[in-house]
Amino acid sequence: MQGLKLTAENISNMVEGYQVHRDVYTSEEVYQLEMRHLFSNVWVFVGHESQTAKKGDYFTTQIGDQPVIQVRHSDGEIHVLYNRCPHKGTKIAIDRQGNTGKFFRCPYHAWSFKTDGCLLAIPLKKGYVDTRLDQTENVKGIKPVGAVRNYRGFIFARLAEQGIEFDEFFGDSLSSIDNMVDRSPAGRLEVAGPPLRYMHQCNWKMLVENQTDTCHPMVAHESSAGTAVKIWEKMGKPVPTPPAMQIIAPFMSPYEFFEKMGIRTWPNGHGHTGVHHSIHSDYEQISGYFEAMVEAYGEEKAKATLNENRHNTIYFPNIMIKAPVQQLRNFIPLGAGKTLVESYVFRLVDAPDELVARSAMYNRMINAPTSIVGHDDLEMYERAQEGLMSNGLEWVNLQRLYQDNENFGQEAVVNGTTERQMRNQFNAWVKFMTCSMPQADEVSR
Repeated sequence: MQGLKLTAENISNMVEGYQVHRDVYTSEEVYQLEMRHLFSNVWVFVGHESQTAKKGDYFTTQIGDQPVIQVRHSDGEIHVLYNRCPHKGTKIAIDRQGNTGKFFRCPYHAWSFKTDGCLLAIPLKKGYVDTRLDQTENVKGIKPVGAVRNYRGFIFARLAEQGIEFDEFFGDSLSSIDNMVDRSPAGRLEVAGPPLRYMHQCNWKMLVENQTDTCHPMVAHESSAGTAVKIWEKMGKPVPTPPAMQIIAPFMSPYEFFEKMGIRTWPNGHGHTGVHHSIHSDYEQISGYFEAMVEAYGEEKAKATLNENRHNTIYFPNIMIKAPVQQLRNFIPLGAGKTLVESYVFRLVDAPDELVARSAMYNRMINAPTSIVGHDDLEMYERAQEGLMSNGLEWVNLQRLYQDNENFGQEAVVNGTTERQMRNQFNAWVKFMTCSMPQADEVSR
């Protein structure tokens, strides 16, 4: 399909039930359309409110390929603005985060703006008298994104001014965020330091798919997790089990474990593994934690919250959260074959510090550039990206436990080794790629 004028029909034809065309991973034209349509029409994670805790605090990131600023305004509200001066286009903020005080000042010509983006002042403003500047978009200030929602501290934004509403887009999938926040006796999270960043030479969708792929751990991670387990067994499985072994050993669980774990899918591409149990179910309890939860919520709710051990929850299009270990991974696309992964650790406010220490250990062991397990996945992603450039086959198979006429418009709980969630993601991919695409939308070359 390379070289075609890519229309809504062409995009739809790249997904056929249990298979997807290799161009969805390899084509730069498809990538550009994803930036223009998909990432504009859905709700995308921006950051957490704790990253902009004080008035004037800002945090820079991107939605798709669009640079944005998350900032706390003087009224305490969080705004998300395009990181672009309306004058000459200069980036307003280049630091990852900081505090700008009461206003932003462009470093090029000193146009200044309130922290909600409104124009504050222009030097030598008399030079614009009778030029009709007041009739332009430029005078309105830094442009805000189309819509912003703070959900329990997580900041999401939709670039498009019109489109699907937040509650309709996420629906019942928000229960995974609820569970993560409710694990704090205070009902609040804080980002625990900057995220680990890890570059991957592959398409961003490969990483998203892998989060609910339960047929690879015992294979791809045999050399890392498998070796650790063998050493532990030779030592006679000493007790108490070291925290590191509690983290890594479950990666070698058999197929039956993952089959019985279950996968839940929700509309619009969201879903999670670990419906009934997960690799996080058997961690040792942290002293004093359950008691703090009972005091905050009562015994019944405390047990219900802590017994919910979902594995990976995918929020389409590009983040994954692990509520039991308070983590979020953000898969930022930088090209058809390049993805930056950010792995955040959160602190449960008023919970024992041992919890954030365990989460940080998990992040270092599994998600870091120096991790044990993450390199196994990276090797597979990059081999797949290279392999898809071959002419062996044009289509990628997602047929495991496939059923004809699958309905992705309703919630479903199924076998934990199904590829239904991957098909669910591509169903949403087509939906939001084409909802604003005209019949012919050629990528500029």
